[in-house]
Amino acid sequence: MSQRDTSIDPRLLASAREEFIKNGFLKADLKTICENAQVTTGAVYKRYKGKEELFSAVVSEVVNALNSFLENRAKIDFSTLTDDEIRASWKMNYDSMIPMFRMLRSYGDDFKILIDRSAGTRFESFSHDYVIKMSYAYEQFYNEAYSRGIAKAKVSRDEFHILLTSFWSSICEPFVHDMPEKQMEEHCRVMCGFFDWTAVIKME
Repeated sequence: MSQRDTSIDPRLLASAREEFIKNGFLKADLKTICENAQVTTGAVYKRYKGKEELFSAVVSEVVNALNSFLENRAKIDFSTLTDDEIRASWKMNYDSMIPMFRMLRSYGDDFKILIDRSAGTRFESFSHDYVIKMSYAYEQFYNEAYSRGIAKAKVSRDEFHILLTSFWSSICEPFVHDMPEKQMEEHCRVMCGFFDWTAVIKME
């Protein structure tokens, strides 16, 4: 019985990544991906149902990382947090935000492919859907802050969604435009000054 050639997988994903970043999913050519990976289309279909499943394989790690980030944030037991810890959670600064940029940067082109090259796939509304999940997580923190008298402003779910859409865009755009690392770090500083969540909720 012949063994599966595992050397094909990294070559195939690397070739797919290059084609998706260059042309996006819709214009990406499976034949070109195969030729650049030096594999047959048959080898691809033994591993993936088609181009979209191959796309999913390319972005799966960064998708899982982002979903895990929000899931962990949404699972916090607020009863274990002091008022000062609740207040601190609303104070966005460079040290708290730069790890997110560095984490996304560690995935190379995969994040850009996910947010800017996914039209035609099940991920084409990823950013919109992610903001909805983010809004839910922020709303939990807000409700806790409001119930403790820490937040004084009435902020609706729709308002959080609008603000977080802008916030998420501020995270994504440096990657869409291939911003160099040093410039991205400076962007992080500017962004932290722009989004004052303590003012939004009128934190006391």
